[in-house]
Amino acid sequence: MTDTTPDLGPQTRVIARLADGVTDDQLSASTPCPDLAVRNLLGHLLGLTVAFRDAARKDLGATTDTSPGAAVPDIGPGWREELPKVLDELAEAWRDPGARTGMTRAGGVDLPGPVAVAVAVDELVIHGWDLARATGQEYTPDPAALQASHDFLLAAVDDPDRGDIFGPVVPVTADAPLLDRTVGLSGRDPGWTP
Repeated sequence: MTDTTPDLGPQTRVIARLADGVTDDQLSASTPCPDLAVRNLLGHLLGLTVAFRDAARKDLGATTDTSPGAAVPDIGPGWREELPKVLDELAEAWRDPGARTGMTRAGGVDLPGPVAVAVAVDELVIHGWDLARATGQEYTPDPAALQASHDFLLAAVDDPDRGDIFGPVVPVTADAPLLDRTVGLSGRDPGWTP
């Protein structure tokens, strides 16, 4: 697989900005992710950021072995400082050309480097949309990351294991904005509101 995944830095900055816009009273609000409140979505973002940072570094262990469905994630008291820090570390780790070669692991699954970084980009794009929708913020993902997420999800449409990872595709018109089409491919309704 040829790695055409963009630099994660522009999208991690979008996520950091969204997280900074979350107010304390929004932490218990619902999100497009079933059974996850905003605080749990932020906890998931924090956990996946650490896991994919460590996957890029090939620092395999507890952070890369834990399945995302193992427990409902949550945030600790220092999440506002920790999340932007690890987002920067994530982007920097994937800039190392060695991160995108060979095998690594994330979520307890062994993956080729190019697949792992594609999953990381997709997670950031889709969960950025989730967070923005849940908290009423404007969302403009990095265009290169959005295209990479769309391509990744489109390639998985006919995957028989898709149901284990994503919900069923939500039909969206072909002339809809790329973000709406990408969100639909992820199994979310682009028209979702709290």
